[in-house]
Amino acid sequence: MKLPRRQFLHLAAAAAAFSAASRTAWSQSYPARQVRAIVPFAPGGLTDVFARLAAQKLSEHFGKQFYVENIAGGSGNIGTSHAARAAPDGYTILFAYTSHVVNPSVFSKVPYHPVKDFAAVTLAVSSATVLSINPSVPAKTVKELVALIKANPGKYNIASPGAGTTTHLTGEQFRTSLALDVAQVPFGGAGPAIASVIAGHTQIIFSAVASAAAQIKSGQLRPLAVTGKTRSAMLPDVPTTTEAGYSHIEGDGWVGVLVPAGTPNEIISLLHREMVKIIALPDVKERLPTLGFEPIGNTPEEFDAQIKMEVDRWAKIVRDANIKTE
Repeated sequence: MKLPRRQFLHLAAAAAAFSAASRTAWSQSYPARQVRAIVPFAPGGLTDVFARLAAQKLSEHFGKQFYVENIAGGSGNIGTSHAARAAPDGYTILFAYTSHVVNPSVFSKVPYHPVKDFAAVTLAVSSATVLSINPSVPAKTVKELVALIKANPGKYNIASPGAGTTTHLTGEQFRTSLALDVAQVPFGGAGPAIASVIAGHTQIIFSAVASAAAQIKSGQLRPLAVTGKTRSAMLPDVPTTTEAGYSHIEGDGWVGVLVPAGTPNEIISLLHREMVKIIALPDVKERLPTLGFEPIGNTPEEFDAQIKMEVDRWAKIVRDANIKTE
């Protein structure tokens, strides 16, 4: 039986209104149970520390537990794939690191798509990378270091915390974009890499500001520049790469919040608002610099655009350096 056009339009409008009301009611009652916050790395790292800080504040605000689940392995790929396969209902969120946009280019197979499988909530915090050298190297600026390397091809090495890490790729960006005859020496983490530079076995390192700040302040390392768009609060006297004349050298790390694709926009908006409030809290703002983080809290649209941009940017760096990791 065919309905009259007017009656059909009334029924369609009523259905749409009911659906919208249902979604609003759902978002207003969210969360009705505990929420899983996946960290795709082992406990104790910077991503984990920030996630636990945020989860505690979210739990306090909503009165429901936001609990951190560490699913480590595959440079973040395993935990990220778990988040990608979770139900898009707001009860699984992912605290992603920069590896989220790097791994698809570094690994031949990645069990997730960094854009299609996720909806962006916010890029919560960023962490600048600092270019440092052993104090015995006779360079006080990035330009002096570049000139020194070009005058002494093959003499200097860059210590890397591991193949495929963002700091490794930033070093490759430095090397390939300036056509420098300098090799990267991989180590099993930032600690051993920094120790090698302090000992003089290698002379140059790109590392997270938080990883090297103590050694810089003690004079064991000489900082030349940070890769952030603004100076680091932990190293306010160190110029940015843009100020040093090398604006194309970029390598910020970041921690962002993502949810599985298909999560209702109302839930995404709610999580975004609360995350922005959290990183603006006085006690959180006081804690972030000690972790080497700068507060960001951009919009879902801005974070989504940044993810797409960084996927392409890191892919170019990987191609130029011919990096392959299995």
